[in-house]
Amino acid sequence: MAGRFRGLFKVFRGKKGPGAAPAQQPEELEQFQPRQDALDQTQEQDRAHGRFRRTVQMFRKFIRIRRGKTSTTATEGTAEPDSGLTKLQAEPDVSTDITAPSEDSDSPMNDHMAKTLMAVTENMAITNTDTGETQGIPNTDTTPIPTGIHAPKLGCFKESADSSQQQVPAIVRNIHQSLGSHVTVDPRLGFNLLRLAEEHPADVVLTLLRCAPSCDRAATMMWRLLGLSDSTLEKVLPTLLCVMEDWPLHSTSTSDGDNKDIFALAATLALWVIVQVPRCHEAMNLYSSHIFVALLSHVVITTQQMPEEVDHFWRVCWEEHRLPTNPNRFAVQAMKALLCRLRCDNEVVAMERKRGWDTLLCADTQHYAVGLLAREMRRVSLPMCSGIALRLLGPLSREEPPWDLPFLAFLVEVLECLDLSKYGDSILEIMSRYLLSKCRQRCRLALRGLVVLSKDPVMARRMGSLSQRLVELLDDADGEVVRMSLSVFMNALENKDILVSSTTAPKLAEALLPLFENDNSHVQLFSIHLFCKVMDLVVEEGKKPLEKIVSQSMLLLFLHCHEENRHVAEASMETLLCVAGFLKRRNLMQLVKKKQLLKFAECLVKPDWRSLSHSLEKPTVPSGVRMRHGPG
Repeated sequence: MAGRFRGLFKVFRGKKGPGAAPAQQPEELEQFQPRQDALDQTQEQDRAHGRFRRTVQMFRKFIRIRRGKTSTTATEGTAEPDSGLTKLQAEPDVSTDITAPSEDSDSPMNDHMAKTLMAVTENMAITNTDTGETQGIPNTDTTPIPTGIHAPKLGCFKESADSSQQQVPAIVRNIHQSLGSHVTVDPRLGFNLLRLAEEHPADVVLTLLRCAPSCDRAATMMWRLLGLSDSTLEKVLPTLLCVMEDWPLHSTSTSDGDNKDIFALAATLALWVIVQVPRCHEAMNLYSSHIFVALLSHVVITTQQMPEEVDHFWRVCWEEHRLPTNPNRFAVQAMKALLCRLRCDNEVVAMERKRGWDTLLCADTQHYAVGLLAREMRRVSLPMCSGIALRLLGPLSREEPPWDLPFLAFLVEVLECLDLSKYGDSILEIMSRYLLSKCRQRCRLALRGLVVLSKDPVMARRMGSLSQRLVELLDDADGEVVRMSLSVFMNALENKDILVSSTTAPKLAEALLPLFENDNSHVQLFSIHLFCKVMDLVVEEGKKPLEKIVSQSMLLLFLHCHEENRHVAEASMETLLCVAGFLKRRNLMQLVKKKQLLKFAECLVKPDWRSLSHSLEKPTVPSGVRMRHGPG
């Protein structure tokens, strides 16, 4: 296999002085002939060529170490993923294992690889002239770019694995240094970079982020090249995402022992470059939900928290690339680019039309904007929304960070997309915790989530522990909070298997009576219906304590039978009939059924008058007061 690449390297041993001709077209590669006197002209080579040669020599040495321990006729195995990133890896759609050709293999394979790299890199010259905030994805390529570059893999490391792997960061640094004076990526360097990234993605990504954190022109070319190969990108993205999630600094050692901190925003900048590369659909689709959550995290965090060191780093980036001055605005730009790449252009435009992106940049209104974005995305991409929601369960299951509100807003909007049989318990635990929050917005979002969960019979049976808190919320001044609390009770009690306990029934019934007079007709209607359900579903031992409260409700229900709102009047009539049945007053039941409400009113009043007349005939005397019976 090493011979195959040496054969490819011979093609490019031509002179690369300042007056060298431009890169040749792919079809002209076969016309190049190796020059024997190239090494004799080192005095005339410029500094860039010297760095380039040292990089190639190091890489060839790297190949010889590998080749000495690997048979040229065996098929190549898959490299073991880095242990720290195993949990981030996703199963690729197709296998990326490629049988390594021997030195005697046909040369057209090498020619094809060289032509592919040349075609890819001819249009990759990148200058730092970005102006303004790009709303879409710039695409200035004039020639078609292949979907991916499937580079052959190196053989598996054996005895010399540690020593050869330690050279990877040095090779990456030399490739980056060599590209500093190149307009395009030389096929040799590009090919070597792809091979290294396939075998050692963590070392390649971390080293490149360390040597070019602000993503200079050479690093931009390298990131774009990595983004052009789906198989390579699938291995590179987990490391980038790992760095992005470790705010504000990520610290992981490479194989050479370098553990210098990396800014999370440096990974975001690299991801933004990759997202704009055409034809990276497969890898982007595979990691779309993970990338979205990482970008959303950066939008939220950079809006609410910007350490001084991060602010200084970003100042260097936006001055170099003419990026937005605020990193949260840049993260929004990257998110829009991602959505456009995933063919969600209409949703991007809808958010723009509703000023959702501007709302997302304000800390006080971020959760509204995230909820709007979730609703827009839910209409076209339920699988992606489901994946995003599952990603959010992890952060929301931990203690409340200061930026959890937007995450909770997104989760609530897409709850119906999730399989509650699998994730219902985790979601219920999250909503139960936020229901107790002193933050009104978090409490309201938790109630919205519980309204959805309570429609599921299994989830409804597990909400018994929330009854006391829900009863307390019925006295809230916010009418929407009261309405949602009533909805949770109503949905749960739709299941006839759920009974109201003897302790909850009187408290709930007593809290419902004032709501009969609520100004909101929906609250009135819900409270009257719920009162009827409490009487119907209370356990046997809870009926006696409930009788006094039920008796007090008759007059209120009688008055609402004459309500102008037809729905409230009908609900009051039905509940009044239930009250008469609960109190076992058959005469009142008959009057209600016949709608003889005037006689019903007389029956309600008569007992009160008898009690009043009795008290007038025999007035009570306060203790300590003596009655005078006349003179003498």
